[in-house]
Amino acid sequence: MSSQPLSARQRLIRSALELFTAQGVSATTTRQIAEKAEVNEVTLFRNFGNKHGLLLAVLEESAAFKNLGESLVQRATPPGNVYQALKDYASETLHALERVPEFVRSVVGEADQFPAENRRALGRGLTEANRYVAQYLATVIQQGDLNTYLPAEKLASLLNGMILGYAVIEFTSEFHELWESRDDFLENLVELFLHGAMSHPEKSATDNLPGSLIATEVMDLPAVLVHEILRQAKKLGTQDYALAYILFAAGLSASEIVNLERSHQIYDPQGHFLQITTPGLIRQVPVNQWILSKHYGSYTNNPLIKWLKSRKDAHPAMFLNEAGTPISKLEILGRWEAWTQGLLTPQGQPPAIAQTQNTWCVEMLMRGMSIENLSILTGCDRTQLQPYAKRAREKAALEQATHLDHKPT
Repeated sequence: MSSQPLSARQRLIRSALELFTAQGVSATTTRQIAEKAEVNEVTLFRNFGNKHGLLLAVLEESAAFKNLGESLVQRATPPGNVYQALKDYASETLHALERVPEFVRSVVGEADQFPAENRRALGRGLTEANRYVAQYLATVIQQGDLNTYLPAEKLASLLNGMILGYAVIEFTSEFHELWESRDDFLENLVELFLHGAMSHPEKSATDNLPGSLIATEVMDLPAVLVHEILRQAKKLGTQDYALAYILFAAGLSASEIVNLERSHQIYDPQGHFLQITTPGLIRQVPVNQWILSKHYGSYTNNPLIKWLKSRKDAHPAMFLNEAGTPISKLEILGRWEAWTQGLLTPQGQPPAIAQTQNTWCVEMLMRGMSIENLSILTGCDRTQLQPYAKRAREKAALEQATHLDHKPT
């Protein structure tokens, strides 16, 4: 079926956007717009009053900008992931602006030449965009999902102002080094926005993330020490070996391990995965058969699978204590101390259980995993993973230097 023909109003808006983009707002006349839309100039005046009213309609109703704010408001009930909602809104807004970069350049570059009425039209357009964002923020604040010391309208103005500022810089300058990429800007924008102006009422935005992954300096463990820890765990029993294996093979924290159930694993000849459930986030992580270049079984026959197959009980928990109840974080820490007794890191300190996650993250990056994909697996954003990327680059440089040293001159 053919699509419905555009109304005269829609044709005028589309034609105005095309002409504003091609030759600028000031140089475009109402006659040109009417002729392109194939309507009488009187129709333009009847619908919009004048060119300034039409400019406002372009900002409010054009297909390039429409529904951005409405879609954000719809995500407020239930609130869901506020971080992701704001990032999606910022990303979609930039996509809309990127479809008409010449129009943005024209509006910005000619703004000082516009009459007061034209500038008021622009101001009303921005205010309308703010209204939807403010409505969304007011809803999530009222529901108690976020606290803030600024009104929702001010927060919306800050967010839209930073998005528009980014677009103006990108469309009017080249070779700047303000951001690594567009996605880098978006993630840092939302992080700054949420942590600087807003906060969770009873917990920080990172409370749901594995604690050992929030680091400024990464202390991973060398391969020889990791393999010795696994060897010591194996000597203490099947469950100890499985616990140590999960720490290094899946990069899980003790708090994540205590919540694992037998039903949370998926395995076949192609892969072995665990489903991790934390407040507001469900993700899957792989159970690696290779740990720091050493093979530990297969996807269908590794220390974890062997432990579960050896079980004679029907308890749903994946790991149990001596009393047959789910193991606690304190009990996992006690087992870690038994595995690492007498061992020291290169820094001369006893290995810390948090270093298992550090080691796993660095190893994944060393194997070639992108920081974006590691973000999906860990539930952390790129900013929080930057120290791990830095450490992976350091290790790669050392490996390259060692390799070169082995080459004959």
